[in-house]
Amino acid sequence: MSRLWLALAAVSAAIGAQGQTSAPRPPQKFESLARDILSELIAINSTHARGTTVAAKAVAARALAAGFPAADVAVLAPDDHPEAGNVVVRLRGRTSERPVLYICHLDVVEARREDWNFDPFRLTEQDGWLYGRGTIDMKGQDSAVLTSLIRLKQEGVVAAHDIIVAFTADEESRGSNGVEWLLKAHRDRVNAAVVVNPDGGEAALKQGRKLYIAVQTSEKMFLTFSLETTDKGGHSSRPTAENPIYRLAAGLDRLSKLRFPVHLTETTRLYFERRASIENGQVQSDMRAILRTPPDPGAVERLSSVVETNIQMRTTCTTTMIDGGHAENALPQRARATVQCRAIPGESQDSVAAAIRAAVDDPKITLSVLTPGKPAPDSASKVLTLVESVTHSMWPGVVVLPEMSPGATDSIYTRGAGLPSYGIDGMFDDLDDARAHGRDERIGVAAFGEEIEFTYRLMKAMGEVG
Repeated sequence: MSRLWLALAAVSAAIGAQGQTSAPRPPQKFESLARDILSELIAINSTHARGTTVAAKAVAARALAAGFPAADVAVLAPDDHPEAGNVVVRLRGRTSERPVLYICHLDVVEARREDWNFDPFRLTEQDGWLYGRGTIDMKGQDSAVLTSLIRLKQEGVVAAHDIIVAFTADEESRGSNGVEWLLKAHRDRVNAAVVVNPDGGEAALKQGRKLYIAVQTSEKMFLTFSLETTDKGGHSSRPTAENPIYRLAAGLDRLSKLRFPVHLTETTRLYFERRASIENGQVQSDMRAILRTPPDPGAVERLSSVVETNIQMRTTCTTTMIDGGHAENALPQRARATVQCRAIPGESQDSVAAAIRAAVDDPKITLSVLTPGKPAPDSASKVLTLVESVTHSMWPGVVVLPEMSPGATDSIYTRGAGLPSYGIDGMFDDLDDARAHGRDERIGVAAFGEEIEFTYRLMKAMGEVG
């Protein structure tokens, strides 16, 4: 074991010993500060159409007011996209070697007032909930991270290593003006030994019970294909057997039956091993049975029938858009479908494309790549020891497990740049009522308070191990 991870284990043990007597919520002045920051950020419409520069400047102003020197607070945006602002804040440690980087996006998805019961761009508290666009994805986490950074500064904490936080643009739009751009244009400001991405973590709540903290150590590769077929067309009164809409529909029907083989990685094997400990009955038995060599076929079938576990077991592809024809009284000359895939790390774009072609089984339906995949390696699960200690200091008995994100996060850029990256978040959200990107997005008042304290403890511990 390296000296880095020996140090990590020692810090983890110390946190675990001290954590049992610690309060689960931060001092009131810091919880109030976090609420003020959250209110300010929610009120800033940082959808893709509006950009993040206003929010980035607001974060910078908070950091400067808290005493961070101007040299350690940088608002940065591409020259050709001045609205896509990012801000990087650095808390100096005892050494600038092996810094820790937090990545936190400031942009949010669109929200229309007529769709909501509340103004999406005004923080509203009601019945123990905080409503507003971004409360859970991820201005709530932004506020907790910024508050923790300010708290460490005001308490005079000097960690072993620098702690850097990049509040960024373009995560929701999958644009290139946020983390990806910072790594290319300002690598010196964000270069780190380890990355924490609260957006990639998951704190799972079900029927009021806190189940687990999932640490994202990998994510599926996002890639999109187009399936298209054409014909000469003609008058609708003279139909032919070569109708592209029918041909494409038949191919998509065959594609709908495609099921990729089970492919468990180091991350997902450990995920199912630990997840089984909080399950019971058949589900628990099945999670253990798929870890055998070969996996139990019955267990595979049962777990494949549940979306939550199926997506951890294999690559998936699904049709998300379809378009065809050009006039109601004309035979279609073209039909096109968009197929969105999430590939298990280690599988290639070419192998996924080949599987789609084989399933469609029609040479007249052509496949092309719309969004190429950006493969990124798994990050080793060594950080779990530290996260467990911080978690148990807050919520004894909550399981910590590694997770492969089925969706896409900015960690793909940091992993691709060679920086070990971990999605870690302590803001518990109901698995049966997840509202990120949806109507009346919200987070519990108590959950937000606990998130602030969890983030502070984690950041302080990460700063010691670098």
